Amino acid sequence: MDFSQYDAYLFDLDGVITPTAEVHMRAWEAMFNEFLTSYGGQSPYRDGDYFAFIDGKPRYDGVRDFLASRGIVLAEGTPEDAGDQQTVCGLGNRKNEAFNEIIERDGVAPFPGSKALIEALAARGARLAVVSSSKNAVAVLRASKMLGFFTVVVDGQVALAQGLAGKPAPDTFAYAAEVLECPRERAVVIEDALSGVAAGAAGGFGLVVAVDRGVGRDALTQAGAGVVVEDLGELLA
Repeated sequence: MDFSQYDAYLFDLDGVITPTAEVHMRAWEAMFNEFLTSYGGQSPYRDGDYFAFIDGKPRYDGVRDFLASRGIVLAEGTPEDAGDQQTVCGLGNRKNEAFNEIIERDGVAPFPGSKALIEALAARGARLAVVSSSKNAVAVLRASKMLGFFTVVVDGQVALAQGLAGKPAPDTFAYAAEVLECPRERAVVIEDALSGVAAGAAGGFGLVVAVDRGVGRDALTQAGAGVVVEDLGELLA
């Protein structure tokens, strides 16, 4: 990869920098299967549901889209809903509680290849941002000791404050490029989720790099990825 073509690199977090996508998957599975058991008449939540309806999206959008796939309609509720409330926001908050418990108990470390790429880009003076739907992005970056590499973090809280549409809309990536003062055609989007790849493709960025953590090379390419790798360390070859 010719790094001289680009000035800024916009990284998704979960599944790209840190293996927290696996933690999210476990937290979603635990929350939804508990809910589906109490709701009755539903088959269990599967990993395929995560990739199809949840991966890369803002939390409440993921809840809403998964429930719609099962023909379940719940009240929206509010972001202040407790985790035991049977609302879209309540279920999303219950999942977030489970995620934070796992991170606090087990910790998190970056993917070695991702860390190596980020260190190399930082050494070159590239402008780096994290663009994540998660509202826990700063906490995860701090826990993984990667926060210091990024001058800009556009997470779920920033998106809410700025009124930015979540992925697959390109708005959060576009906002990060704007804050970094980098034209989109000189910026690279690095994602692992179909919704994030689609966001990068829709935003007119210079390149969309996809990390295949299980979605599949063909699906990522069809969503708009220009380069697909299994590990970001491959880009240093």
